[in-house]
Amino acid sequence: MAFGGGEPLGVPHCWELLELLASHGIALKLETDGSHIDAAAAERLARLGPLCVQISVDGATAGTHHRVRPGSSFSRTLAAIECLVAHGHPPQLVFVPNRLNLGEILAAYDGARRLGCEAFVTGPMMRIGRAAADWDRLACDALEWDRAVLALNERDQALGGGMRLAIYPWDILTEMERRLESPQAMLLVVPNGAVKLLNALPFVVADLRRDSLEGAWRAYLAGWRSQEVRTFVAACRARPELLRHANELWPLTAPPPAHRNA
Repeated sequence: MAFGGGEPLGVPHCWELLELLASHGIALKLETDGSHIDAAAAERLARLGPLCVQISVDGATAGTHHRVRPGSSFSRTLAAIECLVAHGHPPQLVFVPNRLNLGEILAAYDGARRLGCEAFVTGPMMRIGRAAADWDRLACDALEWDRAVLALNERDQALGGGMRLAIYPWDILTEMERRLESPQAMLLVVPNGAVKLLNALPFVVADLRRDSLEGAWRAYLAGWRSQEVRTFVAACRARPELLRHANELWPLTAPPPAHRNA
């Protein structure tokens, strides 16, 4: 079970939930900004034996990280990584490239190695959430991103071993198109219990406040075969501005509201 954000460790009952799941043998993945991880939290996480902890670091310097993530603390994020490494659970460092930080991607990779991270994870910035709202200002030039990928691979091959380099190959449009033919075997549940097909798609197929997991799974499988979903995905290729609806919740069986065709 994977927990993403927002910030999952900022939820008051998160530890109770994580410990309950771990006690029943469920593997855990956690995506966090590290702001709630001190030595005590790192020890508590280590006892849970998480499969993966990912910490977002969006710059090699405090200035760039703070510019990309206003209100965050670069020093606290690095301290969280150090605490996890010290407790035997080195995290993966996640770097989201954009125009503000792309020039620091190699330095961020080097920093992740120095800190003892298990992996450096990056990939094209996804056109959803805040990125979609400010896409024209933040999105990297495709050629510059290709050069960054080449430079990362060269650096990784030169240094060899000690840390895994993971570069996601798809942008969000390609992701949606690929998932139409090969959906992930994973339900996406948002905090109110609604079950969605994918973070970039607004369609809701079930609600865990009233539906069983088995029923939600059947609805999820059916949802990916829906012509309405296929039509929307195809439209996004020509009109990527439709991705601004990603955080909305559209019942798949309801008549489409007028703004779906806007």
